[in-house]
Amino acid sequence: MPSRTVHAVCSHDCPDSCGVLVTIDEAGRATKLRGDPSHPVTRGFLCGKVAKYLDRVYSPDRLLYPMRRRAGVPKASLPHGRESESFERISWDEALDTIATRLSAIAQEHGPESILPYSYAGTIGVLNYGSMDRRFFHRLGASQLDRTICSETGGQALISVYGRKLGTDTEAFPQAKLIIAWAANIHGNNIHLWPFVEEARRNGAKLVVIDPYATRTARAADWHIPINPGTDSALALGMMHIIVRDGLFDQDYVARWTCGFDQLRERIAEYPPEYVSALTGISAADIERLAHDYATTTPAVIRLNYGVQRSDNGGAATRAIAMLPALTGAWKHYGGGLQLSTSGAFKWDKTALERPDLAQASPLGRLARIVNMSVLGHALTELGNEALGGKPEDGPPVRALFVYNSNPAAVAPDQGSVLRGLARPDLFTVVHEQFFTDTSDYADILLPATTFFEHKDIQGAYGHYYVQLSEQAIEPLGEARSNVWLFSQLAQRMGFTEPCFRDTVDDLIAQALRSGDPDQQHPWLAGVTADTLHAAGGAQRLRFEDEPNQQPFLPFAQGPFQTPSGRIEFYSATLAAEGIDPLPAFRPAPESRHAAASERYPLEFLPRKADNYMNSTFPNLPGHRQMESAYNGVLEMHADDATARGIADGDTVDVFNDRGSLALHAHVNGGVRPGVVAARLDWNKLSEGGHNVNLLTSQRLNDLAGGPVFYSVLVDVRKSSASHQNQTDLR
Repeated sequence: MPSRTVHAVCSHDCPDSCGVLVTIDEAGRATKLRGDPSHPVTRGFLCGKVAKYLDRVYSPDRLLYPMRRRAGVPKASLPHGRESESFERISWDEALDTIATRLSAIAQEHGPESILPYSYAGTIGVLNYGSMDRRFFHRLGASQLDRTICSETGGQALISVYGRKLGTDTEAFPQAKLIIAWAANIHGNNIHLWPFVEEARRNGAKLVVIDPYATRTARAADWHIPINPGTDSALALGMMHIIVRDGLFDQDYVARWTCGFDQLRERIAEYPPEYVSALTGISAADIERLAHDYATTTPAVIRLNYGVQRSDNGGAATRAIAMLPALTGAWKHYGGGLQLSTSGAFKWDKTALERPDLAQASPLGRLARIVNMSVLGHALTELGNEALGGKPEDGPPVRALFVYNSNPAAVAPDQGSVLRGLARPDLFTVVHEQFFTDTSDYADILLPATTFFEHKDIQGAYGHYYVQLSEQAIEPLGEARSNVWLFSQLAQRMGFTEPCFRDTVDDLIAQALRSGDPDQQHPWLAGVTADTLHAAGGAQRLRFEDEPNQQPFLPFAQGPFQTPSGRIEFYSATLAAEGIDPLPAFRPAPESRHAAASERYPLEFLPRKADNYMNSTFPNLPGHRQMESAYNGVLEMHADDATARGIADGDTVDVFNDRGSLALHAHVNGGVRPGVVAARLDWNKLSEGGHNVNLLTSQRLNDLAGGPVFYSVLVDVRKSSASHQNQTDLR
């Protein structure tokens, strides 16, 4: 067979969802990949991470066969390259039979809720993110997972204000005259927006970056505004204070399309520039300038990312920032508004995909309890276990953990607690993975997973408005299998007879799109089928109601809106009924420079994501590690903090709080301001001392939707010879 080109879609957790063209040779091997030049947003180029994707697919370290833990080998972190010594190869039949037998026994003895699935966005393809797996766990009666670890707080904040997770079209950004990248490292992790930003700048726009860290984007901006971590709500409220004080808000838009303005006016009166300056570390003059520039420039757009929500006050911060374009009427202008996520535009039929009705056939006869993934350490060590401090009403202890699309040993907060739970000899753990990750080390059964080259899927995006079909480019390597195949087969081994467990990938795609019943298909998905996607070269734009009339899509130019009031809600009665402040406010985090704990731990710690990895994906690949080599094992410090501690550039230091201590190497540079230190996420087994930055993070939850507080962390730093005495409890 001659060589051919296949259209796929990068399924990694990124807003861009790039169209990818994969060249397949006569032997069926992928030999080249490039960006799809016909994609209107991703425009034919790939990020540095995915440009090296062939290294990942064909890595000699790929997991290619089912394996089980060797008898007598304890669960523990393993040296990179020697993991296979703890496992032995088995067949898929043996693996599936073992899992089915163990899960059945655990469900019968302890109740099905003692089984916990753990997954997130290792793939954001619709089917392999959540379809057959959800069916399986609903039918089994396993605990449900509240997937809060990344975006739930920000998403719910946006919905509380606007009713939907929509935002400014990426393709409209060139029309903007002011772009504010608020906690958004566009150049590092949203690279396909960057050409649109640069086009706007060539047309006279200015780029302002608000970020406590000097990111790639900040260094390329017209104005970088470093802000104290966790004080974004104060800055947004202070901007609103100035905008209203000086009569710069859009009175007509506010009167016609919003509610709660009078209450908001009272709240923002509490945030004059001098007070906000003391909180944020930004001068009052700069706050005045920023507010005036924003309110008097048309169009003005904010690219907000999820960093602001990862603090104790994250929900309020996201709500406050999201209200700014409603106050100024920026939504009326093409190229104005705000983009956090566009994912709410993709109206997949999740009920058909996930089948929550199957829970009625489970031993529980109802939907199971919900466990928040951000408190995995608690769930594995305390939940329902009275001897460990749990409450009987929590339900049974977790006796089985099924991990896929995630690497919780590396990414979950309060890592020490998580690893203690994973190491339990009585915990039956299954991991479906592509490599020997930090979590794989703790598996009882280890299953090989496919890459996005090796299975078919459909995909939306959270940074643009195109539906895409990702064709299978190559046959799975070894015995790797997709999530859809795995949970279909496992359901049948468990004796689940419902026909839905035999649905094919094509069946699932049709169900997601409702393309088998056009009368039930959402209007924005009208006419989108697998066939039309294939005919269109893999991508189709959603069909917004304005565009047939040649009017650009302006998601919030006018109402009614899908909020309880039908208006944009500055004041949320829904949140008030839940006991949450109906208006945004700034409240200091328990771990911040504004809290008493800072007397003992005076430095705010940013556990950043690496520019050249995707969360915990890619760190094990030599090419990617080389790209990130300047920051591997590094703690970035300001010279003032280093000098005060007798630390010089290159010194080995301990970064510590009550949850643990990390050995890193000081890099005294201009990346952070005084009082802030930063280090980047890596694999535990590739880090000095066997832990990464999440050893220091907390299981506290933030103010909305139970999100984690990765960026509200206090630490101190010293040379490695210093003592670890007088630590206080920050849990």
